[in-house]
Amino acid sequence: MLIAPINTRVARPHSLAGVLARWRYQAIGGLLVSTLVPYVVRLMVANDEIGMRQLHLTLLWCACAVILGNWLFRNVSIYPGVEASAFLLPSFTVSFTAIAIVLTVGRFEYARTQLIAGYVLSVAWFYFVHSTLHRHQWLRIGYLPFGAFDKLPQVPHINWVELPADGCPSNHDPIIGRLDAIAADLRIDLPDQWERTLSDFALAGTPVYHVKHLAESLTGRVELEHLSENSFGSLIPNTSFLMLKRLIDWIVAVIMGLMLLPLLLAIALAIRLTSNGPALFKQQRIGFRGEPFMVYKFRTMRVAERGAMSERETAMTRSGDARITSLGKILRRTRIDELPQILNILKGQMSWIGPRPEAAVLSRWYEEQIPFYRYRHIVRPGITGWAQVLQGHVADVADVQSKLHYDFYYIKNFSLWMDILIIAKTVKTMMTGYGAR
Repeated sequence: MLIAPINTRVARPHSLAGVLARWRYQAIGGLLVSTLVPYVVRLMVANDEIGMRQLHLTLLWCACAVILGNWLFRNVSIYPGVEASAFLLPSFTVSFTAIAIVLTVGRFEYARTQLIAGYVLSVAWFYFVHSTLHRHQWLRIGYLPFGAFDKLPQVPHINWVELPADGCPSNHDPIIGRLDAIAADLRIDLPDQWERTLSDFALAGTPVYHVKHLAESLTGRVELEHLSENSFGSLIPNTSFLMLKRLIDWIVAVIMGLMLLPLLLAIALAIRLTSNGPALFKQQRIGFRGEPFMVYKFRTMRVAERGAMSERETAMTRSGDARITSLGKILRRTRIDELPQILNILKGQMSWIGPRPEAAVLSRWYEEQIPFYRYRHIVRPGITGWAQVLQGHVADVADVQSKLHYDFYYIKNFSLWMDILIIAKTVKTMMTGYGAR
């Protein structure tokens, strides 16, 4: 007997998320923002018949791209939480690219600037909607008390409901009627009755999630029970993307280095004038494939006296560290102190995005304390990364182990879209100063 489908996007009816969670509000809002805003702006400057015709036609094509992109996003983002946001940009990139190809091949008239503006506004709008849902959406998820159910994370806005182990609930059970999804350990042998019931849930359209994958999506972390393979079934990330990423890193580093050179020189001079010591701070860290290298940063601390602290204590930065200078606080809050690492990117030692490289002395200590720690060196370390935008700076072993969960999640989902998501979150981090020490 099939159980009635459960809507995975149900939220509290009177909350903001309850309104935004409905498809029609997302789609209508996206259409209004992404099509009418560029249309009105162009309408104000178009002053000829050809320009007006292009304006009207592009409005229709842009609307088609928004609808297609929204449909793709809703159908490929299966899991709730941070994993779904990784599909947002690819969905709208595919939809707008498809429309652009149709327009080019068919030689239809359209306004290129208006279409590009629609694409940018679409991504911004749906990212805002998804972020709002992620922060405010309340979900009641039932779980089977078998296997790895004890690994379910305690995250805000998720209410876990334990289902009976000795029998299956019926479709008339009031508890089932209020659930949004089901979580189960699908890698163990479940009781026969429960296997039949889970099949009925799936056939009725009710989401049934594997408990470990659901936990990863909700938290953005991969637990350290064992080394976790990526989507290709290998411990080694996609080598083709590794090479492409290296090329993109180098090109962007050259451009940014030339553009920011005057600013970098001015900051270096300000550091020398406001505190004793060199403008740059150099420290040996462990990088790609476990190779040590010298990292460059703007100095944000007073030079420590010899013998005053141990090597490990010197390498650590605590909350409210008294060694940080007044200028250093600003540089750390805005992450500007990391910009000299452009030199490390040009040398091939670092990437713009990846796990943060740890000081060699700390890395050796963490390797002794934490299993699988060395696996984070399978990709190039980065100036910013998944752990930095979600957790911030940490130093204690317990916090580093939690940070490593985020690093493993990044390695497991190593892709261009993951990097673009991190870039978006990094901009927010720079504006708020989250995680700075």
